[in-house]
Amino acid sequence: MLRITELKLPLDHTETALKAAIIQRLGISAEALATYTVFRQGHDARKRDAILLVYTLDVAVADEAAVLARFADDPHISVTPDTTYRYVTTAPKELAERPVVIGTGPCGLFAGLILAQMGFRPIILERGKEVRERTKDTFGLWRKSVFNPESNVQFGEGGAGTFSDGKLYTQIKDPHHYGRKVLTEFVKAGAPEEILHVSKPHIGTFKLVSMVEQIRATIESLGGEIRFQNRVEQVLIEQGQVQGVVLAGGDTIASRHVVLAVGHSARDTFQMLYDNGVYIEAKPFSIGFRIEHPQSLIDHCRFGKAAGHPLLGAADYKLVHHCRNGRSVYSFCMCPGGTVVAATSEVGHVVTNGMSQYSRNERNANSGIVVGISPDDYPGHPLAGIALQRQLEARAFVLGGENYQAPGQLVGDFLAGTASTAFGEVLPSYTPGVHLGDLSTALPDYAIAAIREALPAFDKKIKGFAMADAVLTGVETRTSSPIRIKRNAQLQSINTVGLYPAGEGAGYAGGILSAGVDGIKVAEAVALAMTGNGQR
Repeated sequence: MLRITELKLPLDHTETALKAAIIQRLGISAEALATYTVFRQGHDARKRDAILLVYTLDVAVADEAAVLARFADDPHISVTPDTTYRYVTTAPKELAERPVVIGTGPCGLFAGLILAQMGFRPIILERGKEVRERTKDTFGLWRKSVFNPESNVQFGEGGAGTFSDGKLYTQIKDPHHYGRKVLTEFVKAGAPEEILHVSKPHIGTFKLVSMVEQIRATIESLGGEIRFQNRVEQVLIEQGQVQGVVLAGGDTIASRHVVLAVGHSARDTFQMLYDNGVYIEAKPFSIGFRIEHPQSLIDHCRFGKAAGHPLLGAADYKLVHHCRNGRSVYSFCMCPGGTVVAATSEVGHVVTNGMSQYSRNERNANSGIVVGISPDDYPGHPLAGIALQRQLEARAFVLGGENYQAPGQLVGDFLAGTASTAFGEVLPSYTPGVHLGDLSTALPDYAIAAIREALPAFDKKIKGFAMADAVLTGVETRTSSPIRIKRNAQLQSINTVGLYPAGEGAGYAGGILSAGVDGIKVAEAVALAMTGNGQR
C-alpha cells in the first residue's frame, strides 16, 4: 500500500470529496483506486475562518510501483510502513530467574506486559495500591483534605498518567513503531478505537482506570505477578551488579535484572540509589503555575465560528515566549475542558497538575505556565533539583493556608503586583480549594519576572489569555524528573549492571505514550540480556 501524508480538505467535506482528493493527488483513475483507510486525522486551525482537516491515508491502487515511481521525489507519498510489532525473543522453558519491574506507571506496565508476552513471568512491585483503591485515596485529598503519602496522584497503579488528560501523543523518534504497539494494547484494554487514527488522541481518567485493570489482568494471565503496597527499600548491589531488591516489609527478591520505572516523584528511591552509588546527575526541568480560562474563550480564539464543531472538540493551545532575562516560558500539559488537581506526594506540600476526562466538557481550560530551569539554578549536588522542588512545594503549602488548599491569584492582580481578595468571572477548579493572595513569593524572582513578561505576550497570540479574571494556581513543579539516571547502549545504568533505569523518573520519557515506548525498549533489552541474544 501507499501512504499519503498532508492531504488537506475543508472541515465539512463529504466522503466523496475525500475519495476524489486521493484520486486527484495520485493522478489515477477512479477505477485504479481499490481501497483506502485513514491512518491519522488532524486539523489545521492556523486560519480559523478556513480550518482544514489534515489526513494521513493508506491507499491500495492498481500498479502501485508505477504510481510510486512517478512520486519518487515527493516526501508526502511513500510505501506504507510495516507497523507490526515483533517480539525480539522468547523466554527459555526453564527460567533461571524472573525479572523485577519496580513501578506500575505506563513505563512499568508496558515493560511488564512485554516481558510477560515473551514468557518471562515478571514480578512487578508497586508501593501504592491497585487503581480503584488508589482512586478513593486520591479523592480523599481532593474532597476531604485527607492525604495518603503512599496512595495519591503520583503513587499507585497506573502512575501519574492515570490522573491526567490521558494524552497519547509524543514527539519522540519512533523508528520501530513502538507507539503503535502501545496504542494497540490500549485499544485491546478498552480504549476507544479512534486513538489509532486521531492526531492527538486522549483517553481521560475514568477510562484509564478500567484499562489499567485490564492490562494487569493480561500480565497475570501470562504468568506475571503484581504486588501492591510493596515499596522497595533497597536495591542490592554487589561489585557493580544488581542482585535483587529488599522490600519495606523485609522480604528479599533475588534478581540480576531490575527495571526501575518509579516515576518522577519517588524521591526517597532516588536518595537510596544515590546512597548506594548508582550514577545520577541533575537535569533541567520547569517550574510555574497552572492558569485557568473559560474553555469557551479558548474555543473562540482558536476556532472562530467553527467553535463547538464535533470534529474539533475542545480547543487546545501551545505557547512559548523567550524572555529578556534569558528564560523561556511555555505552556505545559494543556488540558482542554479539564480541572486543576492536587498532585502532592509528600506531607506538608502543595503541587498542582492538570487533568481532563474523555469528554473534555468542564467549564475551564487549564495548562501549566512554566519557566525552564537548569542545574545552573540548583548547583552542587545531583539531587539539588529535588531540594528546590520541595522548597517551593512547602512554601505553596504555607501560602495556601497549611490545609492543602493551593495559593492563587488573579492574572490582573499578578501582573499589577497586587494581592487578590475575590474571584471574578473564572472560578478555579482545584480542590480542596484555592486561597487567594500574592504569588510573587511562590517562585524565585527570575521565574516571577519571566511569567509576568510572558502572559501579555501570550495575549497577543490568544486574545484574552491575560484577562484580568483568569486564575493562577501554584505551584507546578513536577513537569519532569529533576534527575537522570544515565544508561548505556544496553539501557542499563552506566555503573550498575542489571539495573535498567526507565521512563519519566529516570529522565527518558515525558508522558504516557513516550513512557510506554520506553518500557517496551527496556523490556526488550532485559529479554535479550537474559537470553544472551545481544541487542536488537
